[in-house]
Amino acid sequence: MANILSIAQSGLAAAQAGLATTGHNIANQATPGYSRQLVIQASLGGQNFGYGFIGNGTTVETVQRVYNEFLGSQAIAGQGTASQLATYYAQINKINNMIADPTTGLTPVLSDFFKGIQDLVANPGTASSRQAMLSGAESLASRFQSMDNQLRGMQDGVNNEISAVVTNINAYAKQIAQLNEAISKAQNGTGQPPNDLLDQRDLIVSELAKQTKVSVVKQESGYGIFIGNGQPLVVGNDVLELTTVTSPTDPGRLQVGYVTNGTTVILPESSLTGGNLGGLFQYRSETLDTMRNSLGRIAIGLASTFNAQHKLGQDQNGALGGDFFKMADPLVNPSTKNSVGSGIGASISNVDALTTNDYRLSFDGTNYKVTRLPDNTSMYSGAAFPGTPIDGVSFSLTGPLAAGDEFVVKPTVNGASDFNVLIKDLSAIATATPIRTAAPTGNAGNGTISLGKVNSDFGMANIATPITLSYDATSVPPTLTGFPAVAVTVTTNGVATTFPAGTPVTYTAGSSISFDGMEIEIAGAPANGDTFTIQANTNGDGDNRNMLALGELQTKKVLQGGTASYNSAYSQVVSLVGNKTREMQTNSAAEATLLKQIQTAQQSESGVNLDEEATNLLRYQQAYQASGKVMQAVSDMFDVLISLGR
Repeated sequence: MANILSIAQSGLAAAQAGLATTGHNIANQATPGYSRQLVIQASLGGQNFGYGFIGNGTTVETVQRVYNEFLGSQAIAGQGTASQLATYYAQINKINNMIADPTTGLTPVLSDFFKGIQDLVANPGTASSRQAMLSGAESLASRFQSMDNQLRGMQDGVNNEISAVVTNINAYAKQIAQLNEAISKAQNGTGQPPNDLLDQRDLIVSELAKQTKVSVVKQESGYGIFIGNGQPLVVGNDVLELTTVTSPTDPGRLQVGYVTNGTTVILPESSLTGGNLGGLFQYRSETLDTMRNSLGRIAIGLASTFNAQHKLGQDQNGALGGDFFKMADPLVNPSTKNSVGSGIGASISNVDALTTNDYRLSFDGTNYKVTRLPDNTSMYSGAAFPGTPIDGVSFSLTGPLAAGDEFVVKPTVNGASDFNVLIKDLSAIATATPIRTAAPTGNAGNGTISLGKVNSDFGMANIATPITLSYDATSVPPTLTGFPAVAVTVTTNGVATTFPAGTPVTYTAGSSISFDGMEIEIAGAPANGDTFTIQANTNGDGDNRNMLALGELQTKKVLQGGTASYNSAYSQVVSLVGNKTREMQTNSAAEATLLKQIQTAQQSESGVNLDEEATNLLRYQQAYQASGKVMQAVSDMFDVLISLGR
């Protein structure tokens, strides 16, 4: 009798555990990170009565959570990748919206600026046209500065988000460490897994994976959490907190590090992949930095080419034109850890060779090294300081370097922010060309001379005295004389021939004749003794030749080594960002779908199915009722035995 009663009691206890567990599953069906639990029963074995073994009932060995570690690790990895792509897409979409907007981009102000130039071409001596052209230039400069300010604001926003992510990472790390301790105590005290605590820890790890890529290692003390290239974050109950620190070579840039023995160790951005943090770093280095540099390169290229042509013109005061726009110098950021007195300089030596990259120059005590950022490609390494330009940038040593000194050089980052109009006086706009030519009406032949133009070697002193060229038909071949005492270069069908100073110059109709910074063409058939004059443009107020040349820059391919115009260079940037945005949108959507599939597979095993739990509820209820019937039968048997003894 006692054996039957204990069997019934064990059945009641098992059914009660099953009912409680099923109820717990149903109650937590919507709880994030919850894994359904199962009651694991085992037989208590049997007792030999000679005629066979009679069972002793059942026992509840444990309550087990249904959790697939393989799917769990896949979900964590997928979460990190999906969050990185989603963050990158959200950030780059801001830039895409800014530069692609037809009203706020660079294209409309460029168009308006050159409309002002065309108006000045038609009215070179009119003050209102000069003012309109100058106002268009100011608007262009303002747009460059405005766009750069927006990009700077985005950079500040990235810094703020990095700080927020680091705060979240530290908070999650502390929670994981606390759960490690709580789980360890619970298991050591009972020998049974604290399922709800395990779920909480896995949920926090999943949330941490949204912030950065994590690696989970099971240890005796609990989960070991590692980030980056194996950097420990949580080991048992200990947490190595991250911190944000200003980059030693860029005061406007936040980096991530950790403090050990009172020293802050900065983690390489390339090692902190995955999650929101990886997305922010990737976006900043691949797109935001590149975008600022690209916009700056266009501004520098525009300023350089426009200035070069403007300086070939003559203003209303009779002087050669000056720089119209300010062209920014490279930014040199020394490391805060550099030795006292060390220093380098940088200047742009070839605008066409400029890229959108930044550079790190370092010295290890023996060799100098120039590394291209962000891909860390070596551009120079040697015992001598780099003496030849690198990608259009020349470096100079301004102070002795010590081992460990480094500098970050950003050639174009300030190109847009420093782009300004230097001309303030309307009369200083150089619309004219400083020389004018003429063929006297008394010439007997039909020879003609072009209007003439000048190059960068020209100076007003070169034309202080009028030049008269004479045609000599008696020499074989015919020649021109009267040039100043300088070498003369004649270019015919692309072939250049240089004549030493003082020697007669062979005449070929239609050839280009260059000397002393001036260039002319004489065509036709002059008669012997015909002359042609070249002199200063003393009354050039109505001359628009230089302004015509400036207007032609709108469509000329004068940037990036003669491969792009101003508009096409900007269009390339818009296209680059647009394509990258589309790529991130597609990849982000694909990774989100993949993550959802992994989570669905995980939930198909670990998630609570209410239909299944309802079935379990009925099953355990019936088992409980059946065990109760057994106890009722035992009670009736005791009553019969007692009645027989009376």
